[in-house]
Amino acid sequence: MAGEKRLRKMRNIGFFAHIDAGKTTVTERVLYYTGKIHRMGEVDEGTATMDWMPQEQERGITITSAVTTCFWRDHVIQIIDTPGHVDFTIEVERALRVLDGAIVIFSAVEGVEPQSETIWFQSLRYKVPKICFVNKMDRIGADFFGVIEQMEEKLGANPLPIQIPWGKEGEFRGVVDLIRMKALFWEDETGEKFLEVDVPEELLEEAESVREKMLEKVVETDEELLEKYLDGQILSEKEIKEAIRRATIEQRLQPVLCGAALRNKGIQPLIDAIVDYLPSPLDVPPVKGINPLTGMEETRPSDESAPFCALAFKVMMEQGRKLTYVRIYSGLLREGQEVYNASLGRKETVSRIFEMHANYKKRLEMARAGDIVALMGLKETLTGHTLCDQAHPILLEPIQSYEPVISIAVEPKSSQHQEKLLQALENMAQEDPTFKVKQDEETGQIIISGMGELHLDVILRRIKDEYGLELNAGRPQVVYRETIRERAEVKAEFSRLIEGVKRSVKITLELIPNERGKGIEFIPLLGEGFPQEVLNVIREGVMEATTIGVLGYPLTDLKVLVKEVEFNQEDFMPLILKAALSQAIQEASNKASPILLEPIMELTVVIPTEFMGEVIGDIQARKGRIEEIKTRAQMTILKAEVPLTRLFGYSTDLRSLTQGRGSFSMRFLRYDAVQG
Repeated sequence: MAGEKRLRKMRNIGFFAHIDAGKTTVTERVLYYTGKIHRMGEVDEGTATMDWMPQEQERGITITSAVTTCFWRDHVIQIIDTPGHVDFTIEVERALRVLDGAIVIFSAVEGVEPQSETIWFQSLRYKVPKICFVNKMDRIGADFFGVIEQMEEKLGANPLPIQIPWGKEGEFRGVVDLIRMKALFWEDETGEKFLEVDVPEELLEEAESVREKMLEKVVETDEELLEKYLDGQILSEKEIKEAIRRATIEQRLQPVLCGAALRNKGIQPLIDAIVDYLPSPLDVPPVKGINPLTGMEETRPSDESAPFCALAFKVMMEQGRKLTYVRIYSGLLREGQEVYNASLGRKETVSRIFEMHANYKKRLEMARAGDIVALMGLKETLTGHTLCDQAHPILLEPIQSYEPVISIAVEPKSSQHQEKLLQALENMAQEDPTFKVKQDEETGQIIISGMGELHLDVILRRIKDEYGLELNAGRPQVVYRETIRERAEVKAEFSRLIEGVKRSVKITLELIPNERGKGIEFIPLLGEGFPQEVLNVIREGVMEATTIGVLGYPLTDLKVLVKEVEFNQEDFMPLILKAALSQAIQEASNKASPILLEPIMELTVVIPTEFMGEVIGDIQARKGRIEEIKTRAQMTILKAEVPLTRLFGYSTDLRSLTQGRGSFSMRFLRYDAVQG
């Protein structure tokens, strides 16, 4: 296999966490200790390497995923650092789609938080092996084993502690390596030097107990090791590590390490674990796709000699030029090479290839299987598109996107900048599949939609900074949907006189309410002999007709049963059929008791227990429903379901209720009927 030795020593990994768990701080330390950077940046100071956008530096949060490459123990580690805020979940989604392994970071104080759960379940969908890092062991309230319990309870994980902390809070000194039974102690402030010593006597009993449980979990995944263990034989370090690696790649176990990134403790063992336990491109199954010519499933192995295949996972506009980030799964790519966009059925030419380090570019002449690089010259390629060799076409599974839940109206302060604003918004929409732009046909008003207030605020600020446009923005509005309460069947006829010939279509269809979150389900009941090309038109027509319902909002959560379609095959026109479908669906929706749906958010609030009564009362006043109350030390964690319309300005209100000591996060849960 071409390039096997290189691929064997490659790790394509990402760092993921809930906001403020210390993910970017961990990434910064990894880059420093691997020699990629020569000075550690700090998030609070706005100097973190991977948070390169001005807004990231000002706000102290990651907004866009950033790519870099570093080296450790003769291995190449390609890293994607992702945002932790729920408004930028698409960045996490597209990173997980192209990575081979993940490091999920938890705060030792807050534990498993809402975005941690979202990330975990996204990673399960893409079958990404994971290791975990419990950060902030130096903080008051740090609880390593409490986080392990939460991982089991909330995530259904099978965590495998391969370290235990040496001290905690202000007394945190280092970690105990349970595989080698050695204690690691960081002696200087930079964290570059650490001492390896015998396990302190006061930790020995606990370390031996946790190690025994660790070994039991490990040998359960390997029959040969289980026999040796039961026979009382001592397992070597090499055997234990190899078994942990296999179980991690098979997603049967998740190794857990700990440290305090801000204090520069625990990072080097984490980098070792990335190399030791996360997969190379050769350890994961070949990527699967569909041959667009035959409709048959095909695979592409991680092999330089295989036909070229890559997935575009991110688009960035840079000074008017388009930069497309791709993961190359197989084959080779050279500057000036023509590639085939199988998603569009068009050829494109790669003019430049870059290795990225945040926003810095290093030009390459060639990229190979396993590489994550950025390309210039691809004018029409978007997120989720497949690039391949036209002689060996393949269409990979696209990246799942999310529907926006909030909208605002915008206009330039000067009317002469209308076209410039539309172009800027179009560029933003190319970068971000969760950002939508539309122009009201009647009023000409521009409406932008996104995943939350912060998401849209960031977009508007970028337009001001990058395009020099001053804007007027309206108040945030919720993005509604509509559905039906009852079943309804209609028989509709649509006819038009076209070029002297009467063209008509008769349709019988039924609408049935569907479960929340199921979207539109198309069910044709037209018999086996029905022409496939007409069926395709019907499917397209149903999807187009449901983009707006009788209440003026997109339809969702219903089944469309098409029972009969009558037309003259000799003068068949797709346009007439689609018009008939639109008319039938509108009539059926009217009969089926249409109702308005609004986004419901899962709200998680962390507050000092003394304020619990006031905060619960406020949530209930917002038509929220309390789902869970947990108390830990002096803090209470509330989980509630609340309509998004009632949460505008919640940050200010919560600060007022808790004297500035409360915090919250929220994520989209589902659409549900508007409450009175």
